[in-house]
Amino acid sequence: MKRRSLHIIRDEHASLAAMLHSMSKLLELGPAEDAAQFFDVMRAMLFYIDEFPERLHHPKESNLLFPKLAKKAPEVRGAIDRLERDHMHSEKAVRDLLHLLMAWEMVGSSRKAAFVDAFGPYVESYLDHMRLEETVILPAAQSALTDEDWLEVDQAFDLNADPLTGKHLPGPAFEKLFSRIVSKAPAPIGLG
Repeated sequence: MKRRSLHIIRDEHASLAAMLHSMSKLLELGPAEDAAQFFDVMRAMLFYIDEFPERLHHPKESNLLFPKLAKKAPEVRGAIDRLERDHMHSEKAVRDLLHLLMAWEMVGSSRKAAFVDAFGPYVESYLDHMRLEETVILPAAQSALTDEDWLEVDQAFDLNADPLTGKHLPGPAFEKLFSRIVSKAPAPIGLG
């Protein structure tokens, strides 16, 4: 049986990975002639990460999927523990990056290295986190969870409104954020 939440989780991971790759490409290009646009789109992308994966996606994994899976597949508890530690630190990590970006923007190029030095490991860690979920957690969940378990998980993930998955937009305020990112970010996220 096809599990909607597995599809949603994978779509959200793909969107986040594309966002991180676009940010990396944007960082590689640097502010160039239009520093205001560079910093604007980087801030918007970090805000997106804070709003969607951190506040919408991770809590559903931590509060629904992981506890159900830990009971049914104890062999993946080590992976779940690691992912939970990641979740506990990831919200602070994205806000720390936002602060470092703003320091670079406000203080100048003397603060660029601090952002660049933090951003690379952040991206690597996030991609590794998603890879662990997709190679260990999701296959274990698909095998171990019952239809009843999936019903609750599917219902929770059906409510997600991540604009980058194309499912639906979560309201006018976030439509503006999504539009800003798409119009200014490099591919694969944007048109810029």
